[in-house]
Amino acid sequence: MTEKERNDFFYLCSLIEFTARKTKNRRGTIVRALGEKGVEKELYDAEVNHCLSFEQVSDELIERFGIKNGDFDTITGCAYTIPGFMDIGSLYCLLIEDCAEPGKEVQELIRIFTSFISDEISRFETDVYYQNPSYLECSYRAGRLLD
Repeated sequence: MTEKERNDFFYLCSLIEFTARKTKNRRGTIVRALGEKGVEKELYDAEVNHCLSFEQVSDELIERFGIKNGDFDTITGCAYTIPGFMDIGSLYCLLIEDCAEPGKEVQELIRIFTSFISDEISRFETDVYYQNPSYLECSYRAGRLLD
């Protein structure tokens, strides 16, 4: 993955996290709404969208893809400090880079965000998101959180 691609994936992963928090949806719900073509378009637009606020781009995404509010709120009432959406975006970007075959990064993004690991990372009352990225990668590949 080139540095530009890495930056674009980081941006998109952060945007997905931001939008999911805003709409109280699972991250996979956002990715499913975009679909593969939408993910590809957002990656293509990422370099330009970097100049805009996440709020603006998220609002456009919500409108364009008809994303409705959900009930997956893992922030309100959380007793602990939650990581920033860009911190989580960075974590997803690492997972994609570590798990994807070259040229298959978009498909891996979709698989990761729609897998169990995404919900586990989003449960901020736990410490899953603070775990070593290698542990998260191995758990994702195993299909469950490892002991």
